[in-house]
Amino acid sequence: MGLSLYNSLTRRKEEFKPLEEGKVGIYVCGPTVYGETHLGHAKSYVSFDVLVRYLRYLGYSVTYVQNITDVGHLLGDAQEGQDRMMVAAARERKHPMAVAEFYTRNYFEDMDELNCVRPDISPRATGHIVEQIELVKTLLEKGYAYEANGSVYFETAKFKNYGKLSGRNTEEMLAGARVEVSPDKKNPVDFALWKKAEPNHIMQWPSPWGMGFPGWHVECSVMAMKYLGKTIDIHGGGLDNQFPHHECEIAQSEAANGVPFVRYWIHNNMVTVDSQKMSRSLNNFINLKQAFSGAHERLTRAYEPLAIRQLVLNSHYRSPLDFSDAALYGAQSGNQKIAETVKEVRKKMAQARHGELDGEIAEQLTQLREKFEAAMNDDLNTSIALSVLFELVRLANKLLEDNKTTKATFNAVEVLFSRLGGDVLGIVKDEYLQTGQANDELVSKLVDIVVEQRRDARKEKKYAKADNIRNRLEDIGIVLEDKPDGTEWRWK
Repeated sequence: MGLSLYNSLTRRKEEFKPLEEGKVGIYVCGPTVYGETHLGHAKSYVSFDVLVRYLRYLGYSVTYVQNITDVGHLLGDAQEGQDRMMVAAARERKHPMAVAEFYTRNYFEDMDELNCVRPDISPRATGHIVEQIELVKTLLEKGYAYEANGSVYFETAKFKNYGKLSGRNTEEMLAGARVEVSPDKKNPVDFALWKKAEPNHIMQWPSPWGMGFPGWHVECSVMAMKYLGKTIDIHGGGLDNQFPHHECEIAQSEAANGVPFVRYWIHNNMVTVDSQKMSRSLNNFINLKQAFSGAHERLTRAYEPLAIRQLVLNSHYRSPLDFSDAALYGAQSGNQKIAETVKEVRKKMAQARHGELDGEIAEQLTQLREKFEAAMNDDLNTSIALSVLFELVRLANKLLEDNKTTKATFNAVEVLFSRLGGDVLGIVKDEYLQTGQANDELVSKLVDIVVEQRRDARKEKKYAKADNIRNRLEDIGIVLEDKPDGTEWRWK
């Protein structure tokens, strides 16, 4: 059974089959860079990071595109309020692009801490104004848009499938528009493709309709199509973006091109605090840097970034994640347990006796890998996948207690930790070090060099020198055992 994903468009799980065999194109709506990155962002971007990682684990060549929104994302459900970048610029008394630069760097710093793989392409909305104007012109030419007083709107009545992603009807769309609707619109649910800029709007560009700036929805359509084509495999984003943002993306893209825009729509659920969505507008969000430092009233301590990542993976990406300090503490404790076990396994790899991989252990490892893959193939069920990783922890700890466990067996366990916990889940790092040692592999190589020098000394009958080498190694905790087929070493 291959990978199955829940497709928000069809409202069912579907076996994943890319357009081109062996290759996958993914577009994920990135952040609007007007403020600090928070736990809600972690839920979304860790979830899609795991999707990208698992597709690569399965052998796909993945092109991962995640945009940066630095203009055009307006406040309000109907996208008729102020530009968020302008609001942030006024708040911080900086140019909007200075705000965008600062929070873009802040975002990537936090994602790096969470061990999220950087996107292959991180396009900015302001870097694609020409392409956005061209898409708007195409929609006007095809009769799907109209110009009014320097702004251009998409006429939703002309696109018969508008609402197919969210399942909303016109009445529900109107009920969701809780701000004053522009009188320039033919229909209140029509959405802006290009907005006329007021004289004090710093971010504006020349267009056939006058000075203005692009609509938020058109930005993502343009960037997705430019880098992945007119039809893309996977489009991801938060559940709160399903309407109107993704609904509008579908309408304008398919109206312009006459082909399906996205084959698999994937939406992650929200982080909640006391059952309310965590968001900047509700002022109940926790910045990631606050979580890393513990500098927030809801937190009792500082938390490791990987603890936050593990907290996200404890829940299914389509389920809400209700935040609490206790839940985060539990995730940190679990992550530390995994980390300590991996460190000990890597330490024992350098100390253990040579020998073959234990057949029974090899079978158990195969079963764990298959169980892990079955969970991930079932719509990325990371909570079950994590439980499999803890089964591997229990098995590893039993092997650590057995002095007869071979180097090959520890190596097989370590490989599985690295593949499942590292490559896929991203909570096992390559740079985990053994306690008190600089680096397992480096120490092993250095000891091997010293053992070779002792062997050469014995061949040359320089027994005093050979004994001195043995004694000095024993002083630092390394024991040599001379055997018929050579000399082995281990830690005391």
